[in-house]
Amino acid sequence: MMVFWLFCCIKPAARTRVIICLALVFSFSIEFSQLYQAQWLNDIRHTRLGALVLGFGFKVSDLVCYSVGIFSAAGLDWWCFRRQVQSV
Repeated sequence: MMVFWLFCCIKPAARTRVIICLALVFSFSIEFSQLYQAQWLNDIRHTRLGALVLGFGFKVSDLVCYSVGIFSAAGLDWWCFRRQVQSV
């Protein structure tokens, strides 16, 4: 959800489908980067920020969780926007 809303802030005029795609590509890229275990990248992962952003191990379940979170955020965004438009 955080990545979805981060892209919403970066590209406020973008369509929701574009934001969903950007968030999925970003999140999946981070997860797939965990398959690459170069020493310099592992050194970054052993810092607090590096561990939070890059993680340590690839898990397919993380891809499912990213997808659920992104689509939930998109649904919530659509629901809030729809209610805002109806109240005007």
